[in-house]
Amino acid sequence: MAEAVGGRVVGDPRLRLTGIEALDRAQAGDLSWLADPRRVRDAAESRAGALLVALEEQAGGRPAVLVRNPTAAFAAWLDRLRPQKRPRAGVSRQARVDAEAKIGKGASVAAGATVEKGAKVGARVVLSPGSFVGEGAEIGEDSWLHPNAAVLAGCRIGARCVLHAGAVVGSDGFGYVWDGEGHRKIPQVGIVRVEDDVEIGANSAIDRATLGETVIGRGTKIDNLVQVGHNVEVGEHSILCGQAGIAGSARLGAHVTLAGQAGIGDHARLGDGAIATGQAGIPSRAVVPAGAVLSGYPPAPHRDFLKRAALIARLPELFERLERLEKSAGSGRGKGD
Repeated sequence: MAEAVGGRVVGDPRLRLTGIEALDRAQAGDLSWLADPRRVRDAAESRAGALLVALEEQAGGRPAVLVRNPTAAFAAWLDRLRPQKRPRAGVSRQARVDAEAKIGKGASVAAGATVEKGAKVGARVVLSPGSFVGEGAEIGEDSWLHPNAAVLAGCRIGARCVLHAGAVVGSDGFGYVWDGEGHRKIPQVGIVRVEDDVEIGANSAIDRATLGETVIGRGTKIDNLVQVGHNVEVGEHSILCGQAGIAGSARLGAHVTLAGQAGIGDHARLGDGAIATGQAGIPSRAVVPAGAVLSGYPPAPHRDFLKRAALIARLPELFERLERLEKSAGSGRGKGD
């Protein structure tokens, strides 16, 4: 195991383990890992037989494998221990594949999947039951569409991407104009381009551009129930957490993080490495500098937000003190003062 994760054994290398578990659930036959150095006490109290740790003293005298990043090592070992099973290559007779679609070598197209005219499905792609590849769409090699994931007409998915159940790439952008009588739809004729190694969570939606492209940068990971509007650009290796929403034409740099329920207004700009914490709201056309950490609405630097939150919690106490001061000042005044 140490060889597999690039680590060094401390303690008895002959120890045999039968499972892998979190610190609070691990037993003598389990391997566990220390994800956060602040949990050293939890590691010391854990019943785990062995630990993945960054420093020998964090193992509490137990056998351990020393690695630079215990969580990454855990992921690598779990992937090796329980690899995802790939379905057998081939096109099911119950799949609907247009005669003008192209299916790459080693691809698996399950019963109930649909591949429309002119679509291109790369080598070793997996199309699960109910998945849909629209007319002229392209799916890069080794990508995986889980049940009912949809890539609509003309959109492009890179290599090694994962679309979880119910994800939709290429739904219409939300564009309307009031014409005096009703909301007139603005045709959405652009596409979505998803670069390599992107993962898109269940029931997330990425809208096609009005014109041009909506772009999801290489290596970006998108959680469940995320909305990405038309003509948005998300930079490489960004993280979009559950229920985050990005309005049309916003631009996110590389390594940006949107925590749960963060909202980004239309045409906003977030620099590389910026972080919007949970439920933060970035207004339309705002410009967030690289590396900034913003919280609340209207957003403030995270430290200022924490100070403001602490003061809000003290408002009843401060109000009572103010009332007492006013009464004290009033009782000390003489007639005519």
